Amino acid sequence: LPPPRPHNRRSDLRNDHRRPALTPAANCAAESLTGYQTPAALRRAGRNRLAVWLKNRKVRNYRLVAATAVEVAEAQHTAVPGEKLAAAVVARLAREVIALDEEIAETDALVEGRFRDHPHAEVILSMPGIGSVLGAEFIAHTGGDMRVFGTADRLAGVAGLAPVPKDSGRISGNMRRPRRYCRRLMRVFYMSAQVAARCCPVSKAFYERKRAEKKTHKQAVIALARRRLNVLWALLRDGRLFEGSPPLRAANLG
Repeated sequence: LPPPRPHNRRSDLRNDHRRPALTPAANCAAESLTGYQTPAALRRAGRNRLAVWLKNRKVRNYRLVAATAVEVAEAQHTAVPGEKLAAAVVARLAREVIALDEEIAETDALVEGRFRDHPHAEVILSMPGIGSVLGAEFIAHTGGDMRVFGTADRLAGVAGLAPVPKDSGRISGNMRRPRRYCRRLMRVFYMSAQVAARCCPVSKAFYERKRAEKKTHKQAVIALARRRLNVLWALLRDGRLFEGSPPLRAANLG
């Protein structure tokens, strides 16, 4: 069996973190739920004691969390059957969320360290919207050697960003997304394009121009992702960094 890849492990951890059973604990300050799970326990603790307890555990907005939790607890005095058992389950789920957060942070550090050792890391990170995690996914799914693909168009086809003909009979000229493509590679370019459409002036201008052409948000982001793929290809081919507006205009991004 091939050795597990850090970015795949990270995806597994994220999926576990998003399980419905864990979502309430994550949204209600998991750290506080490890110590106080029932309305009665929160009322006995009080706002000040709970706030200090949360502060010692470095919970963000600990005063607001404490005040909100106690306020809700004071409005709920009904004890239900199985409350103690449910409290034990909630505490366990909260500890699992905290453990997952810690493991995700450790995995991110491992991924970033390994990615920055790659010879193309500096070039990839120079592209707005691409960080260490997306950059590592790009390297993992392409091998980091663009010569394998031959052209930017072929890489776009692998990433699902190059439309293919949908002709039949007398109908011709219709295009569609290929059925077979690397969805994780598509995710790298799509997610980074969404970020760049907000933080990169040139990408934002391209996105807004597509929207002005009556394209939907998704269509505009996909068009931007394809254009950014061409730019990243050129940067990797030439061994140069992203430099802002002038190089992008020369590469037909804007």
